Amino acid sequence: MNKKTQNIYTIIVTAVLIFGLAFWALLKPADDFSESERRPLDQLPELSIKTLLNGDFMDKFENYTNDQFPIRDTFRTVKALAQYYLFGLSDNNELYFADGHIAKLDFPLDMDSIQYAADRFNDLYETYLKDKANKVIFSVVPDKGAYIGEENGYPVTDYAEMEKFFKENLGFAQYVSIFDLLDEDDYYFTDTHWQQQNLTEVAEKILVSLEAKPFEDFEEKVATEEFHGVYFGQSALPLKPEKIVYLTTPELDSMTVFNYETGMKGGIYNFDKLESKDPYEFYLSGSTSLIEVTNTSAEGDRHLIIFRDSFGSSIAPLLMRDYAKITLIDTRYIIPSMIGQYVDFEGADVLMMYSSLVLNESSTLKK
Repeated sequence: MNKKTQNIYTIIVTAVLIFGLAFWALLKPADDFSESERRPLDQLPELSIKTLLNGDFMDKFENYTNDQFPIRDTFRTVKALAQYYLFGLSDNNELYFADGHIAKLDFPLDMDSIQYAADRFNDLYETYLKDKANKVIFSVVPDKGAYIGEENGYPVTDYAEMEKFFKENLGFAQYVSIFDLLDEDDYYFTDTHWQQQNLTEVAEKILVSLEAKPFEDFEEKVATEEFHGVYFGQSALPLKPEKIVYLTTPELDSMTVFNYETGMKGGIYNFDKLESKDPYEFYLSGSTSLIEVTNTSAEGDRHLIIFRDSFGSSIAPLLMRDYAKITLIDTRYIIPSMIGQYVDFEGADVLMMYSSLVLNESSTLKK
């Protein structure tokens, strides 16, 4: 085969690929949601003279074609592998791979954001906790980048400054630092969250501050061995699935969880969520605005109120032994002015626990 013939075949194959994929993209139905990235996909924008003239149509059309391109996940994986191993880039889509973990670049420390968060927490104190609550504890959950970022050459948030800020600006609360009780392997490799079975020391430190007792013995069980965390899909790297392990006791098994959003009762662990888009929601059904747990095994009538984000879902069960009632509130999903309609703060112990990722991007917290 001469060179001219080779060139012709190359042109034909290239044209088939380009035009074939283009026609495939035009003819295939648009997907609504990306399971791997856990986000809705852009849809075909409205075409009108107005959107054409102001450029809105073309901007949205470009996003639409990127989201709806055929075999998109395959191309995303090829791109990610090329970024890391062929071109030697340090991150892909603000995610980096180090020490077997995928982590998110989260820097610098956004002082406006943590000030906004502190204002929200002070508002909660003035509205509900002042002269009512018993003990009030505040704790920051570090991102795993705190343990793998700097040593692998990645910029990290100034976690020490973040802790110092909240100590100084939340005068109503005792600050409990948990940074020294964790390391990178206490987190899932492919997810942002921590692993429940590694949190007993963290739970005990918090309970000591609340003058409450931990559970004496846990039974460790495997919920699933096929967990792919949120960073798995976002990174597009071909990584192995992980286990979701949970800790239980007879007391935990007997507790009842009431979900104010659904009006339904259930248990501490929701096995239906293992088949959902985010299996981490197995713990207390995930990030729900307001839930109440009843513990009939508690000796007294103590009440624990936890203001939290998604990290609180997995540690909360480890804190429940001494409390007859445990209320979990996520102010990313409920307007604070509504909380008083459902929750009595009189004499309650209060834990405010938020991840550094949320605090450094706190606009999700409602006013």
